[in-house]
Amino acid sequence: MNACKILLVDDEEDIVNLIEEVLISDGFVHIYKAYSGSEAIQLCHQIEPDVIVLDVMLPDLDGIEVCKKIREFSICSILFLSSKNEDIDKILGLSSGGDDYITKPFSPREIVFRIKAQLRRQQFQLASLASDRITAGPLTLDHESSHIYKAGKVLSLTGREYLLLAYLMERADRIISKEQLYEQVWGEYSSICDNTIMVHIRHLREKIEEDPSHPKQLITIKGLGYKLKKKVI
Repeated sequence: MNACKILLVDDEEDIVNLIEEVLISDGFVHIYKAYSGSEAIQLCHQIEPDVIVLDVMLPDLDGIEVCKKIREFSICSILFLSSKNEDIDKILGLSSGGDDYITKPFSPREIVFRIKAQLRRQQFQLASLASDRITAGPLTLDHESSHIYKAGKVLSLTGREYLLLAYLMERADRIISKEQLYEQVWGEYSSICDNTIMVHIRHLREKIEEDPSHPKQLITIKGLGYKLKKKVI
């Protein structure tokens, strides 16, 4: 786990150095730093990090825009840092492709914990790959290329959307609770956030359903969770 690459992005050098110091003390050695949005995007292309800790307020591009641009070519985990703690700010960050949202002031140890949670989730996903290809209705999951296709066309998914849809496809026709999704896809075991799940489910439906308002494949089972149907009539 500690061989992974971490990219820290914040225009406040003291914050970057503090997080770096705690990561190093925990055994992480491949740590990279950027102090602007454009520098973060360039570095992400070069080093292909496993996890990015990304400040929302940056001097050139804001973190939301940086996240959207990174999601065009990377499915790495992105953890937002922000002084904004309203639900709407968190939803905006998650819906732009973020995987977690941490508000300032924060504990450096908490950031390390959340980074480890993302890495555990990544390892779980790799370990759980049962076959090269899985199909469910018009959807095809290709583990080797890390792509999901709808009717032969690659879906444009954020990293979290990909992992969530892949998890549901691997368990097609089963009811999956919100708690199970959060534990297995987000890699955390407490602080269930209904908004987090609902935002990602809504965006998935917009990409896989003919009528997202009346889904036929990714359906809600009231009081129990969600089910992705293997066959769509």
